[in-house]
Amino acid sequence: MEGDRTTQEVEAVEKEIPSSALSLRSPGDYAIGSIPTVLYIPDFISPTEQSQLLHHIYQPPAPKWKTLKNRRLQNWVPPWLTKITERICQWTALFPSAINHVLINEYHPNQGIMLHQDGPAYFPVVAIIFLASPVVIDFTPHRKLRVHEHTYPQTVQSDELQESNGSCKFEGTKGADPASLSLLLMPCSLLIFKDQAYTDFLHGIQDNELHNLDKVPNILQCPQLKHLSSNYSQCKSDCHAGSELSGTFHRTTTRVSLTAYISTQ
Repeated sequence: MEGDRTTQEVEAVEKEIPSSALSLRSPGDYAIGSIPTVLYIPDFISPTEQSQLLHHIYQPPAPKWKTLKNRRLQNWVPPWLTKITERICQWTALFPSAINHVLINEYHPNQGIMLHQDGPAYFPVVAIIFLASPVVIDFTPHRKLRVHEHTYPQTVQSDELQESNGSCKFEGTKGADPASLSLLLMPCSLLIFKDQAYTDFLHGIQDNELHNLDKVPNILQCPQLKHLSSNYSQCKSDCHAGSELSGTFHRTTTRVSLTAYISTQ
């Protein structure tokens, strides 16, 4: 357990200067998939920083955690997180002021989160760091969240978010609808979505241990998967030059995510 690490180990961790932060390119270089306002940044933090964060996350007493149906969470910005939140702000240049809240979520391997849109506390940009375990996130277009310029979308009820087993129906529209998108999110990575991805799409993670990689466009950016998941299986029988890789993997370890945002409360 990360919380059992010695003080000497943690002090050594905190002295290390992460190399990942020194090699970041421009944010626009990390656009991925069919939605131009979704950015996936692998290795945004170093493995040593991940160990440091997990150690601190599991140090607070039990009352600091709030238990929900499919996860438990903490909601604050402790001093040991400010280095990471400042790096997100400075590198992205997307936040109008300093990040002052971080939602820390813990999920067991069979836990996910239903398709949803983040509320006004997170508008207009979401930045999430992923720790400990890989996971696949799904973006699904939802026309009910379309809004006119300079207006904020209304909250959609949970039954509306789950119509047709999680996919959304569109009626009376012309032309092609925005495509759904699934991404593989590795430990130490950062996911950013804003603008169209924020207002026009729902996002969620399936409530099961087995995740499908058949339509994941960034799988080639995740070579660590075969080392992190002993149950990862890759299908190569129909692969040829230029084709998409596919496969599945079993989530076997607890996952932690850090959602950074600006709170006005």
